[in-house]
Amino acid sequence: MRLSRYLLPTLKENPADAQIASHRLMLRAGLIRQEAAGIYSWLPAGLRVLRKIEAIVRDEMNRAGALELLMPTLQLADLWRESGRYDAYGPEMLRIKDRHERELLYGPTNEDMVTAIFRANVRSYRALPMNLYHVQWKFRDEQRPRFGVMRGREFLMKDAYSFDLDEAAARRSYRRMFVAYLRIFARMGIRAIPMRAETGPIGGDLSHEFLVLAQTGESAVYCDRAVLDLPIPGDDTDYEGDLEPIVQAWTARYAATEDVHDIERFEREVPAEQRVQTRGIEVGQVFYFGTKYSAPMKALVTTPEGDERPIHGGSYGIGVSRLLGAIIEAGHDDSGIIWPDAVAPFRVGLVNLDPADAQVEAACVELQAQLEARGIDVLHDDTPERAGVKFARMDLLGLPWQVVVGRRGLDRGIVELKRRASGERSELTPADVPARIAEHS
Repeated sequence: MRLSRYLLPTLKENPADAQIASHRLMLRAGLIRQEAAGIYSWLPAGLRVLRKIEAIVRDEMNRAGALELLMPTLQLADLWRESGRYDAYGPEMLRIKDRHERELLYGPTNEDMVTAIFRANVRSYRALPMNLYHVQWKFRDEQRPRFGVMRGREFLMKDAYSFDLDEAAARRSYRRMFVAYLRIFARMGIRAIPMRAETGPIGGDLSHEFLVLAQTGESAVYCDRAVLDLPIPGDDTDYEGDLEPIVQAWTARYAATEDVHDIERFEREVPAEQRVQTRGIEVGQVFYFGTKYSAPMKALVTTPEGDERPIHGGSYGIGVSRLLGAIIEAGHDDSGIIWPDAVAPFRVGLVNLDPADAQVEAACVELQAQLEARGIDVLHDDTPERAGVKFARMDLLGLPWQVVVGRRGLDRGIVELKRRASGERSELTPADVPARIAEHS
């Protein structure tokens, strides 16, 4: 993609109303545009990141056996009355009426609707276990939306819902999602720590939040330092196998959000030198809630014995759009964003220092073609601006690699390669660049 034909409205100054780094940098780097309080347009570069995050989420959810569907953003209020949640949810839920005076709501979550879909289509235990998920926009009318996409009113979420015959089977589904979440976040280049948490309006008595540790996080968190060094399950993870040892390893050590923090237990179980007290950004949460929805909504299946019983359910959310903010909070410096390779809007920023020079232009075109042939996406800065402006913009945007091509370098047969995260620079022949970058895939 040539920058001269791309929509990337970068800003030199920090927006006055942006309070945290991710909000400032997303606006300055031209990833988003605010349309109203807590509501944003996703500009092309921001949307590319969003789609890459979605792709990782989908890939791992599918590997874990979940089935994707798509539910509407608007839901019937009667479904929520049936489950008993309509009056309990609070003012965050946007309630509306259509022209026929039917009461609707803009869905903040989908437990009620997916339970209705399940009960209309599944009758026997033979169809279980089942896990249905979608990636869908949600709306929660936050009283004070702030921190950009970290606490917006409209946000993109992956929400999954498991259906099992009994509690033992439901806990196996819970463990499957727990492990999938560890892998999902690690594949994005961040480390999210699972911590015991309150269940809130979702319900049930078993829940873990996955948090990225950052001082700008909205939650105070407390954990044993040993949890920060636990290994992430590998690519060979068998989701049909016994995942309890993995979950046990991650939950045996103390790790809790402030809502469920037990200071006496914390001080009793964790040596003083191992205690971590910081803040965290929630990027996902998993719940087991038993028959909270299936019992009142009569989502029943026949058992092997021939009787009927309500299914046991769980739900599993990931804040897809919120993840952009969390990833930036975890990776930035004074110059701008530092994207992990897996989710960067482009892997390479190709800086053409002399776009009017036919030789330099030809070298850039050839380099771009070679990189893209290896599946490496490239943003080619072919604008006529000064070199300093180009370098500052590339650092702000935070692409993992920068390839700098100029006439003086080409006369010596070399281009400059810079790794954004470390600042390391090297000189290579143009032919050697694609292989060097591909080595880090």
